[in-house]
Amino acid sequence: MLALGATIVTDRRQIAADDYFTGMFQTALAADEVITSVHFPVPECAAYAKFSHPASKYAVVGVMVAKTPMGSTGVRVAVTGAGAKVFRVPAYESALAAKLAPEAISAGVVAPGDLRSGGEASPEYLAHLVTVMAKRAVQACR
Repeated sequence: MLALGATIVTDRRQIAADDYFTGMFQTALAADEVITSVHFPVPECAAYAKFSHPASKYAVVGVMVAKTPMGSTGVRVAVTGAGAKVFRVPAYESALAAKLAPEAISAGVVAPGDLRSGGEASPEYLAHLVTVMAKRAVQACR
């Protein structure tokens, strides 16, 4: 939802995906609010790459890259698994808007200090995985 710039429609309001995810397994929904639909722009291309946990198969790090038509949301990059919640990487989005190619992705853009600690990987390793998975997603999107 975040990578595509979706809009979540509830029985009370519309919520942009950028505002929907508030924390790990937490959303902006009220306790009694019900999702009635989700609207997605149709991307020109989109791809998701993940590094799976060997036991659970959940994403240790997952990155989705989506390019939408001009006049829409542009290129969006969303990362899951690495932080306290799903997040976008504006520096990658700007670089990929100029050139949708793996070499546009630079290492060191996602700071380890912004990532979760503990578990199966250090924040430094998670930051490295974000770069690797972003390059794979871009390659699959082309």
